[in-house]
Order: sequence, then structure tokens, then C-alpha cells
Amino acid sequence: MNDEILGQLDRSQLQLATMKKRSVAFIIDELLLSALLMIMLWDAFSALTTWEEMIALTNAYVIEYMVIKIIYQTLFVYQYGATIGKIAMKIRVIEVRTLATPIFFSAFNRGVFRIISEMIFYMGFIWAMYNPARQTWHDKTARTVVVDA
Repeated sequence: MNDEILGQLDRSQLQLATMKKRSVAFIIDELLLSALLMIMLWDAFSALTTWEEMIALTNAYVIEYMVIKIIYQTLFVYQYGATIGKIAMKIRVIEVRTLATPIFFSAFNRGVFRIISEMIFYMGFIWAMYNPARQTWHDKTARTVVVDA
């Protein structure tokens, strides 16, 4: 399967995004979403006085934060083929079969499995380092790859 993907990308003159670019895009997205959470909870955060209280407040909104991440990943990948971090790094997500921007279901699948991958100690991301097509678990389940834009 990996050889098919790599051959198809080569014929289409597309290059896989490097792990470095993908990592920087990930950090950009995480910083943006964390800032969004801080803005949404600013009134509550400003009233806190200890780190323990801040951690407790953050933990109280874990589910909401995961939902925000899924919505963010799904909508940006479906609409633009990339999140803000990926746009900044000039990389994009494409479906393996069509080499086009993922359909809504694929983008949603990718967003959900990305969260699952994060919850299991980022194992799905580590998987990509050893995969010739650099596919994470969420790329595999959504049948996508990340390429240079």
C-alpha cells in the first residue's frame, strides 16, 4: 500500500511533507487552540491564584477542548485541506485515492482519530516516523497523506 501511495504521489509530482514541517504545524495549531481556550475561560482563569486551581479548571474543560479540536481539524481540513498551522508551513492534506482535498467524512474521521492518537501517548504520530508514506493513524483511517502545498 505504501509503495502504491508513493508511486501515485511521484506520478503526480507531489512530495510528502517532512516530519519537521508537520511538527511545526502541530505546534502552531496547539498554541492557537490553547490560546482560544484561555480566551474563552479568561474570566475564570483571572480569578485563580494557584497552579493547582488552574490545572483543575483546565481539566474541567477537557471534553469541550477535545470537541473544539475535532471541529477545528475537521472544518479546516475539509474547507482548505489544511489547518492554520499547515497553511503557515505550506503543507496540505489530500486523499490518497483522489489526490484532492478530503471530503467531510474523511476530514471528520481524521479529526476524531487524531484525538485518539493524542490520548494514547501520541503513538499515532510516532507511527508516522516509521511509515514510508509518513502516515499517522489518523491519516491511515481517513486514507489521507500530507504533502507540500
